[in-house]
Amino acid sequence: MTDPQTTHLQPLLDRWQHGDQAARDELIHLSCKRLVKLTRKMLKGYSRLRQFEETDDVLQSALLRLFRAMEAAPPRTVRDFFGLAALNIRRELIDLARHYFGPQGAGANQATPTPPRDDSQGSPPPAYDKAESTNDPDRLVSWGEFHEQVELLPPEEREVFDLLWYQGLEQAEAAAILETSERTVRRRWQAARLRLHEKLQGSLPG
Repeated sequence: MTDPQTTHLQPLLDRWQHGDQAARDELIHLSCKRLVKLTRKMLKGYSRLRQFEETDDVLQSALLRLFRAMEAAPPRTVRDFFGLAALNIRRELIDLARHYFGPQGAGANQATPTPPRDDSQGSPPPAYDKAESTNDPDRLVSWGEFHEQVELLPPEEREVFDLLWYQGLEQAEAAAILETSERTVRRRWQAARLRLHEKLQGSLPG
């Protein structure tokens, strides 16, 4: 089977290997659409995070990270390229979770206004209460845990998960890139999802 992703991207990678910097720029440009979709998916419903970051800001940071990684170790194959792209977008989102919702993060400690209360029974209440702490799986902190657990998957399972979940490829495309059967891809995909489900105690975000 001819994989359209391989057909489209491999010539660009080959040109880059021969010093064509325009090919590198085109590769990053081609990655933008998928990265935008992914970051929007991650930030959907995160009203607290949107006070600090917009999707384009996250994307710019992730692309800069990807650019530096590609310069340091240029990928030779489409398989390498997709793996590098998934790794860097994942780590960008982990950093966001740690930065904003860690113990000293702005999101974790942000003050939120409280409604006026009757102070006739005592001293007036403080103007603000500390931000609520929660383990709601839809919160960004749970996404951070999710990405960290993906990093810990066995390599073969993580590679399939990267292609299907982070890159949005079809199983047939992933099988072609990995030079294996669709049956193997399905088996690794199911194993990865089960492992994540167990590690996160069923609290898969999104």
